[in-house]
Parts: sequence; structure tokens; C-alpha cells
Amino acid sequence: MITALGGGSGAAKFLKGLTGVIPPSELTVIVNTADDMDLYGMRVSPDIDTIIYRLSGSIDEKKGWGLRDDTFEVLSAAARFGFPTWFGLGDRDLATHLFRKAVTDAGGTLSESTSKIAQRFGLGEMRILPMSDDRVETWIETDQGEMHFQEYYIKHAMRPGVKGVNIKGAREASAAPLVLDSIDGADLVIICPSNPIISIGPILEIGGVMERLVGAPGLKVAISPLMRGKPLKGPADKLMRGLGMEASSTQVARLYADFLDILVIDRSDAAEAASIKLLGVNVFVTDTVIPDEQSSKRLSREILDFVESLGQRRASP
Repeated sequence: MITALGGGSGAAKFLKGLTGVIPPSELTVIVNTADDMDLYGMRVSPDIDTIIYRLSGSIDEKKGWGLRDDTFEVLSAAARFGFPTWFGLGDRDLATHLFRKAVTDAGGTLSESTSKIAQRFGLGEMRILPMSDDRVETWIETDQGEMHFQEYYIKHAMRPGVKGVNIKGAREASAAPLVLDSIDGADLVIICPSNPIISIGPILEIGGVMERLVGAPGLKVAISPLMRGKPLKGPADKLMRGLGMEASSTQVARLYADFLDILVIDRSDAAEAASIKLLGVNVFVTDTVIPDEQSSKRLSREILDFVESLGQRRASP
């Protein structure tokens, strides 16, 4: 069994390839929910939806989010009444959020709505879990004031200077049902190529998660989202530097060093392998760019083969 932690488009693209290599029934995905926000009276869960849309083959490939061939008539009409329209909510995407709200209004949890949405998109074989059913939100402290991550990322296009990151509610939140058990019971835990500060960081702050990762019997592997200090998408480098960190794969290893066995890095970062190994973390160097499903499958196979070879070497007398 494999348990993966992640959020955002990088995680979604990697997981799509992984599910082409292993049976989906052998995969559990723990998804970041600190990007969630209230919009038009609904709770929007971008990372959950992006992963479900990608895994089901429904995603808009060009954008990397939302539903393929969606329209935006409601968003256009909302502008007439002064509603904010900076968050690109499509018409069919809106139905997902309305369903999530209906489940919540009836007394259900985010875990329950996520499971039901995944089933509606044909993903009943695998488990997709929110990191928590409690409200957790990432807020960015900037030189223009504090703002929700979605405002920083989408509305302000990552332009404000970063001064800090506040993951509100994480330390008080409980892990969603099955989250901790899925870490304990995994033969392999994979940290997806997601932003280490605002996609993986919130999951690690949820009560019990870090402790379970440290003690879990399975190997723990992470894929660095950085190449030469830059992510392919998103603000990982800006956030890391804003927090006084260097933007590098070595820094990613430092963030995960308490539990990590292997860090997968891109060939362009091969020179960092020695510094990562000094942290007690094994390194696997390969091509981590995954522009399409075939390359994602290739990366997944390579990681699984490397993990198997490492286990065989450890078992040898």
C-alpha cells in the first residue's frame, strides 16, 4: 500500500502517472486543505478538486485546474452584482462546490463530501482524504498586509513581498479519519512534488501527522518540486526566501529530514546530492519534469524501482 501526501497541480500530475503504474486500490492520498476558502457562501477546496479532476481525466489540461470545456457564465453574471470574480470558478465546477455545501449543510464532514465527490468522478477504488475535517487556512504576511493564500497567489499574482506564513488553525486541528492509520499502514509514503511550505507544511502541522511519519515502518520518499532553485509553477521559491530559507532541494530535505529516507531530485540539482546525504537522506537523481502522463508514469516507475533496489540492498547480508 502507498500513501501519498500532496496538493496542487504538481501532486495531481504525479499521482496521475502513479495510478497508471499501481492499482488505484493500493493508493491513499492525503490532500492539503489549507488552501480552502469561502466564496459565494460555499467552501471551495482547490487542492482536493484539482487532484480529483486530474485523476478522473476531467481536468482542463491547458490551465491545469478546473474542468475541461467549462464555461464561465455565472462568473460573468456575478460581476454585475459586485461579486469578486478574480477566482476563476467555472459553471460545472460550481456544481462540485454546491454539492460539497449540501453535504456540509446536512451535517456531513469534508471527508464525507470528498469521498462522495470522488465516487461521482469514478474514483471509488482509491481513498482521497482531506488532511483534516477542521478549518485550516494559509495566510501570507506580505509588504501589503496579511492576505489569504488564494488572494496572494491568484488575485495579486504573487507580486507582494513575503514576510511570513501563518497556517491558521493547523495546530488545533485533528487529522481526518483514516489519515494517521494510512500512514502507519503504508509500505511506502510519498511526499509529492508539492510546495513544501503551503502544500506539505500544513499537513505536517496537523496533530499526530509528523509523529506518525517519524515512526511509520514504511520508507518515506519525497520528490523535490525545485530545479535550480525554481519551481515549474507556483511560489515555493518566493515563500522559502521570504521565510529566510534558501530555495533549493537541499532546503527541501532539511524541512523533511526528521522522517525522510529518500529525496528525489532533478538532474539539474545533482550537485546538491552530497549536501543532502549529509542530512542522513538518500538521494535519487533523475528527470523530475513531468509535462505529460507518460513522463509521470516513467518517474513513478523509476522511484518504485529505486525503492525496491534500496530495500534489496538493505536486506542483503
